[in-house]
Amino acid sequence: MRVRAGVSVLSTAGTLLTIFLVVLSQSNSGGANKNLSKHDSAIFRWPWASQALADNPATLSNVRVLTYHNDVARSGLNLEEIILTPGNVNPNSFGKVAFLSVDGLVDAQPLYVSNVAVAGHLHNVVFAATEHDSVYAFDAETFAQLWRVTVLGADETPSDDRGCAQVSPEIGITSTPVITYNTGGRGLMYLVAMSKDKDGNYFQRLHALDITTGAEVAGSPATISATFPNLLGETTFDPKQYKERASLLFLDGKIYTSWASHCDNGTYTGWVIGYSAATLEQASVLNVTPNGSEGAIWMSGAGPAADPQGNIYLLDGNGTFDNTLNTAGFPINGDLGNGFLKLSANAKNLTVADYFEMHNTNAESKADRDLGSGGALVLPDLHDSSGKNWQLAVGAGKDGHIYVVDRNSMGKFNSKQDNAIYQDLDHALAGGVYAMPAYFRSTVYFGAVGDALKAFSIVNAKLVPKPTSKTSTKFAYPGTTPSISANGSANGITWAVESRGSDAGVLHAYDASNLANELYNSNEAGVRDNFADNKYIAPMIANGKVFIGTPTGVVVFGLLH
Repeated sequence: MRVRAGVSVLSTAGTLLTIFLVVLSQSNSGGANKNLSKHDSAIFRWPWASQALADNPATLSNVRVLTYHNDVARSGLNLEEIILTPGNVNPNSFGKVAFLSVDGLVDAQPLYVSNVAVAGHLHNVVFAATEHDSVYAFDAETFAQLWRVTVLGADETPSDDRGCAQVSPEIGITSTPVITYNTGGRGLMYLVAMSKDKDGNYFQRLHALDITTGAEVAGSPATISATFPNLLGETTFDPKQYKERASLLFLDGKIYTSWASHCDNGTYTGWVIGYSAATLEQASVLNVTPNGSEGAIWMSGAGPAADPQGNIYLLDGNGTFDNTLNTAGFPINGDLGNGFLKLSANAKNLTVADYFEMHNTNAESKADRDLGSGGALVLPDLHDSSGKNWQLAVGAGKDGHIYVVDRNSMGKFNSKQDNAIYQDLDHALAGGVYAMPAYFRSTVYFGAVGDALKAFSIVNAKLVPKPTSKTSTKFAYPGTTPSISANGSANGITWAVESRGSDAGVLHAYDASNLANELYNSNEAGVRDNFADNKYIAPMIANGKVFIGTPTGVVVFGLLH
């Protein structure tokens, strides 16, 4: 949307603003070692109550998708979609409307902010980050490019693929960034970028960009380094050994990064590192396998989730788990590979506050059947038939189980059985989960490998083991991460991307109340709606459009005019 009233005034204002932004960009270009300005270091805020509704915008023009899967619970839910409905999402009125070309693979989910002032004009903006270490801002209505920046340092290139085909041929910005606002109303995008210099040194850096210009703010970027104590003294974070695959989490004024390996190559452990959003100073460090190995955090691109109490939840990959427990029920050496973990962020340092491990966790790790392939979802408070309130989270990995944990007592570890967990749905899924579930109207949606996309109802504060509906389509590897659009509780649509090999993607739209009712798929219109997909991408829906990352850009679907 463009503001056209008062053309002469806006023209003058736009010119002055452009000059100011150029000066700002130049003044920030060498600010890697500076502190953030007083304005930047104002307290950052993102109240929990508004996150599930993307800041609870009062009108369509304020729609925002600021983080992976819409909110820190990772629900995948946009409750303010008033344009797309089950009545108009069909091959005759809905389809591909644009393609936003960029300079590399788009593995990060696109983000969206409406009414952003760029060079004196208001725009609804979609943001894309690439593996070539670039960030783009596009007008979501006209599809014009508004700005593009590179976050590479001087004489640097994106990293090579480190001998691993998971992210190839180059590694730059892999994880989904996060956008937030300080008390002065300034919107900032935080992202992690990997690069290397001409001498072969590798870098991981946390960047903070002004969303109106793409300029680095003062104090950005921060080079990521860390150590963590262990029985031998300490273990050290090696930037070349890791990639930031899981999406960033913004919580209580901090940016949390979490780290995956390059395939299972070399020696690595499981790191979570937090930074102050206001200063980019390191705030906390946790290693979940400090005296062992592996335990990487990647979750197929899903981000660590958070609950209203400020706790963080994640699933980590195959790795060391100490079967010998201390009196509190925790592994004696602090090694928690292949677990469903609850992290407390209340203290100065991150700590593991609780966890769940399967009774056969070590065997599953050895067989590479770990939990870490899937993402964790924090459910809203639920009540059983007696009126008791339950605070739950749900996740699944490669073993085909759906694990539901009580966030106040997750179950820890029993070498004989898993009876301490709140709920374990065995055989509910036909294959492993390399994706993220979604939530809408007391229903959880899972898309496992080789399985239909399934809807599991919640009754009496538990998942019903038999799905209430499922799709006729079965999704090949890596399954699918669904997203949901609705207007409050009405007009729910479940969106899912299917991979058919050779980069052939299919966008499906289903009635959220009955997945057997397919409203649209992109193959129904012949070649008109064809696109190439990425294996872990989640569709993002905002203001009547669906945005999907591809190997060369962002494909946009919407109503045809």
